[in-house]
Amino acid sequence: MTGNQGSHGTHRDKTISRRRALAVTGGTVVAGGLVVGGLQSAFADTADTTDADASASAGSTSGECMTLMTSVTEGPYYLDGALVRKDITEGKAGVPLTLRLTVVDATDGCTPVKGAAVEIWHCDAWGYYSGYTTANPGGSAPAESEEGDSANDRTYLRGYQVANANGVVKFETIFPGWYTPRTCHIHVKVHTGGEKADGTYEGGKVNYTGQLFFADDIAEEIFTLDPYAKHTGTYTVLADDMVYDGGGAASGLLTLKAVHKKDPSKGYKGSLTLGVDPDAENTGAGSGGGGTPPSGAPTGAPPSDGASPSPSASASS
Repeated sequence: MTGNQGSHGTHRDKTISRRRALAVTGGTVVAGGLVVGGLQSAFADTADTTDADASASAGSTSGECMTLMTSVTEGPYYLDGALVRKDITEGKAGVPLTLRLTVVDATDGCTPVKGAAVEIWHCDAWGYYSGYTTANPGGSAPAESEEGDSANDRTYLRGYQVANANGVVKFETIFPGWYTPRTCHIHVKVHTGGEKADGTYEGGKVNYTGQLFFADDIAEEIFTLDPYAKHTGTYTVLADDMVYDGGGAASGLLTLKAVHKKDPSKGYKGSLTLGVDPDAENTGAGSGGGGTPPSGAPTGAPPSDGASPSPSASASS
């Protein structure tokens, strides 16, 4: 583990250079990675927004779509074969997060993209990714194996959901932790043209590769709670992150609503609308850098057999 310890009340990392300009360059949309974001699908005070409301919102606010110049990198921790399921936690400890994403077609009045497959993956509360459980997250953290959960080390906190007729997908997960030199984030891909097979999603093409981000004040409050507080060190805030470019919702900043305003440990609901070009194809090699641990390239070994994870690994619809 590396040094430079500190409390989460003073997390600002002065050593990380401001490289946000790497995430987006120029003022022209790159056709292969066109993404439109920023239509925030907020939750109702007492219940989730209905699918009908989501559809109406997408149609009525199409003029508000904002263009992102290009997709960003998928980072160093991507694995093929994630399971199609709503709950991706597999028993991982952390503050609950219900994620609601709406996929719309930016080239057709922001109409919902029925059948789009949304794939997400992120680290656990201590900064470890499934498939790379020995990679150093920076700072000082217990070994991933010390958590003592029942999670499958190849599949936890990864999954697909297929959009309904209103372009909506929902995930049940936990608030991600952090690793050096990145801010708190969730990776996301939008696929179209494939199909569910053997518990995962196969075929088609990737239309968008991006990342979802969290407001600093909320993230830092979460990181004072267990089990997050066992990972100490210098946390990178949004302004110093190498990928987030400061564009708010249009750059992946989630709208977050606390389940209980006075008790953040009860969890959050996060929402965002992603506009894509269903005809575009993205390789996942966008700019912005992925952020590797301070010890260099990931040291954890991904699944060695090359096979897709078994659908029995906590798969759910």
